[in-house]
Amino acid sequence: MKYAFVVALVLASLVSRVMAQAPSVSGSGAQVLGPNQVVVSGTVPDEATRVQVLSRLRDLYGADRVVDQMALGAVVAPPQWSQHLHKLLSPSLKQVTRGQLNVQGNLIDLKGEVPNESVRQQVASDMAASLNPTYTVRNGLRVAAQEQAIVDQTLANRIIEFEAGSAVLRPAGMAILDEMAQTLAKLKGKKVEVLGHTDAQGGRVANVALSLARAQAVKTYLVGKGLLADSISTAGLGPDRPVASNATDEGRARNRRIEFQVVQ
Repeated sequence: MKYAFVVALVLASLVSRVMAQAPSVSGSGAQVLGPNQVVVSGTVPDEATRVQVLSRLRDLYGADRVVDQMALGAVVAPPQWSQHLHKLLSPSLKQVTRGQLNVQGNLIDLKGEVPNESVRQQVASDMAASLNPTYTVRNGLRVAAQEQAIVDQTLANRIIEFEAGSAVLRPAGMAILDEMAQTLAKLKGKKVEVLGHTDAQGGRVANVALSLARAQAVKTYLVGKGLLADSISTAGLGPDRPVASNATDEGRARNRRIEFQVVQ
């Protein structure tokens, strides 16, 4: 699942995240997150702050898209943090996709994709101009690449199949990877991360290990088709990012998947 936006606010011991996704509930109790919902999670110092964050996000994205998962805790926010937060959560963020805004004290990291170079510079510039000089904004935005769209179209939401409980590719999975190899070979100078996912059945530690083994098996297969090993990285995310309910066979099958993310 490619998140539309994530906001991570780290203030002393305060951590709050905002994800643009769509909610559902899996059989394991974890929330399934999709591309149209804004899920706010983390710890805030008081009820007034929580209400302010929710109000701002609902103004930006619409009340029906915002899901509150925040908790109250004994955390300390910097002076005038609420006012700065209001400025950071500005309408310009809606121009960023697959993005992340990290605030750690007075340091702000902004990442994600924007439609063109003008927007890339303007979003970060407006953000910096709205804050006092003690804040530093690091612009990690990039112009959206069409390579990811090409990779997504090739995979076409198909599931790369493995033998049950193992990292052994099935013939149907190999056939999809044959197509992926041809597409990835055209991405000259780009690197790709292979992400492995599992359903929620069994222990999490074992699932993370299995998801990584499957991602590595995919890399090995692609390298065997002529792709450079150093152009492919791998990660195993286990059951942590479901795209469907784990309460049904169909949902679990969808969660057992491989994703390809163009990272450079």
